[in-house]
Amino acid sequence: MTEKKTEFSRGPLADLRVIELGTLIAGPFCGQILGDLGAEVIKVEPPGLGDPMRHWGREKAGGKSLWWPVVARNKKAITLDLRQAEGQQLLRDLVRKADFLVENFRPGTLEKWGCGYAELSGLNPALIMVRVSGYGQTGPMASQAGFGAIGEAMGGLRYVVGDPTTPPSRVGISIGDSLAATFAAVGALSALHYRHISGRGQMVDSAIYEAVLNMMESLVTEYDQSGYIRERTGAILPQIAPSNVYGTRDGSLVVIAANQDTVFKRLAEAMGEPSLATQPEYCNHTARGSHQAELDERISRWARTLTRDELLSRMRTFGVPAGLIYRAPEMLADAHFQAREAIVSVPHPDFGVLKMQNVAPKLSQTPGSVRTPSPALGQHNDEVYLELLGLEPARYRELQERGII
Repeated sequence: MTEKKTEFSRGPLADLRVIELGTLIAGPFCGQILGDLGAEVIKVEPPGLGDPMRHWGREKAGGKSLWWPVVARNKKAITLDLRQAEGQQLLRDLVRKADFLVENFRPGTLEKWGCGYAELSGLNPALIMVRVSGYGQTGPMASQAGFGAIGEAMGGLRYVVGDPTTPPSRVGISIGDSLAATFAAVGALSALHYRHISGRGQMVDSAIYEAVLNMMESLVTEYDQSGYIRERTGAILPQIAPSNVYGTRDGSLVVIAANQDTVFKRLAEAMGEPSLATQPEYCNHTARGSHQAELDERISRWARTLTRDELLSRMRTFGVPAGLIYRAPEMLADAHFQAREAIVSVPHPDFGVLKMQNVAPKLSQTPGSVRTPSPALGQHNDEVYLELLGLEPARYRELQERGII
């Protein structure tokens, strides 16, 4: 048991190697998930250029991206020009020593370079090739350019986000890319389980629009069976009541979710109106949904008589789910975040110490961790090319001079 614990001390995937060819968000976030759980992730970037994520992000420090250190943590970085034949051959050599290859090029790109799944699985039958794209690897739209924003729109999310009086809004994060990457990681680990049984790898095809579609609950089924089309509803979900944001006497906003019958009964008691729970308009889920607006107004009037702390205390006392709307300052100050180490401090050569979200989910026996900061461009070239692939030093220098690596 001691030997096994040491072997997997950095996480449950510590014995696995990932070659990450992805750029921007969808591919790299999948690599981040696998790296957070212990896998050795070797990120491949174009010489002299690197992943555009090295420069992206609204806020920067000293001209350097503050997004890159999050998505590139726990990774090794090498440079390789995949547009040149010798670069493609080096990729094939790496694949022979890998468990996963993660990419999010436009479908057909790797095939054009002679590095599609058919070719690479011939070199390494156990390889699990994880492919993230806008529309998937097949179908009439497969070869079209597809960013996350388009997948969010096609998958149905954009239409239902925002206020009904305004055009569709976007979520304030790159949710389409991140969802596709998360589904890709689930697919990768599912394929890994099958490989344990069969010895064979396979291809994982994660499309952004399908990842978004899979989060859309019963939206398609509602239309199929009743012709109902969901519309934008702002801060509420229609027929789910009460579940809304309520203002307090001191100007704060508190989210209260009491739409289950037993919970609403406790909310009514907390409001000093226990009879609300037995009135025909509010006695069950369906009735409350039909009288949602008037119920929300009633709760709003009551909430505005209390301060934020008074309201939250009342909700805790009566066992009603409630909470504040957090921004980064509230997260950093919150005792629960601190107790669970939801945010960690990561030493970084460019920034000193960076605070960022920790690894999720938490595993009791083999937890993941943030072990290394984001790497400099080509930082691990020596380690990978000289040690892992065993290139002769003279050959290595030649490839460097010619811009292959």
